[in-house]
Amino acid sequence: MDIVIIRHGQSEADLLGVHEGRADFSLTDLGREQAALMAEKVTKRFSPNKIWASPLKRAHETASILSQKCGVPLLLEDDLMEYNNGVLAGLPREVAAQKYPLPPGGRLPHEAIEAGESVLDFRLRVERVFSKIIAESGNAPRIAIVAHGGTISNILKSFLKLPPITEYGFSTGDTGIHYLRITDNNRLILWLNNTEHLVDLQKDEV
Repeated sequence: MDIVIIRHGQSEADLLGVHEGRADFSLTDLGREQAALMAEKVTKRFSPNKIWASPLKRAHETASILSQKCGVPLLLEDDLMEYNNGVLAGLPREVAAQKYPLPPGGRLPHEAIEAGESVLDFRLRVERVFSKIIAESGNAPRIAIVAHGGTISNILKSFLKLPPITEYGFSTGDTGIHYLRITDNNRLILWLNNTEHLVDLQKDEV
């Protein structure tokens, strides 16, 4: 099974300087352009047989653009949502730093943020949903997962069977694409965080 993992496009929160997480912001116009370019590339080069996505607007909309382009049904999965950042969701970063400062030494992995989840909770949730997606995708030769930066980082940790607490993380740009493969004997990373489809947009911004 080939697994194409895609981050959503630019969201309104990226322009507002707020904590996003579970705050449910839509894509910007640029984010929609990014998603359209991603969808064109994915459809032409490695179109999926199934698409799984987070129901949060920014991921759902990105996945819908891909679904419409390649004509593949979209399956929404709550456990693909971003880290549950509780009381921080939607707060300006400077306000959050004053109202909810990190404890001295930082928050321990098992400690949940107020009204949210812990780092360990998040990793376990992603482990669970990744296992579910692989199992329920059956014999599909290729699937796509559209989600969020933190969720994707944890999917990659799960794929690599890294320990629950690790110093390693994986960055993903707007509509960045990761390509993985599971065979009977191997787990292969073909590439990580490919954003070549955005080159023309990036030229326009210069």
